[in-house]
Amino acid sequence: MEFRLNGAPVTLDVDEDTPLLWVIRDEIGLTGTKFGCGKGLCGACTVHLNGQAIRSCITPVSVIAGQSITTIEGLADGDVLHPVQTSWIENNVPQCGYCQSGQLMSASALLAKNAQPSDEDIDMAMSGNICRCGTYPRIRKAIKQAASQIAQASDLAYEIKV
Repeated sequence: MEFRLNGAPVTLDVDEDTPLLWVIRDEIGLTGTKFGCGKGLCGACTVHLNGQAIRSCITPVSVIAGQSITTIEGLADGDVLHPVQTSWIENNVPQCGYCQSGQLMSASALLAKNAQPSDEDIDMAMSGNICRCGTYPRIRKAIKQAASQIAQASDLAYEIKV
């Protein structure tokens, strides 16, 4: 089995029915992706498959052969945090923090597709992520702030090119 994980090539010999979550955590040793429900309902295990948010607890590793997976450990660009990570910190989003890696992965996938999401867009994209601490208002605020940061960075890049 070969795929890319956080930009690096990975080759593993695992049963093709093994859930991706357990490959990431147990075989590779990246523990930022969390086990929550094991049924794809809570979102704690969210990762990106070619940029699309998926639930790794219900995704057999056979599905990802030749594909690109990004986990919470790969969201930042080296030492530079992704705008959702920065806005999460600035808005004190996490309480217990258990669901937050999945929340961040869903939020970053949303912003990659929709740079200026409405409240309804945010609610729809985040509806599969459960926060037992109820930090949903802070999550929405952080997503909007990250969208603003991304837009400002895009505007700056455009100005530099012109």
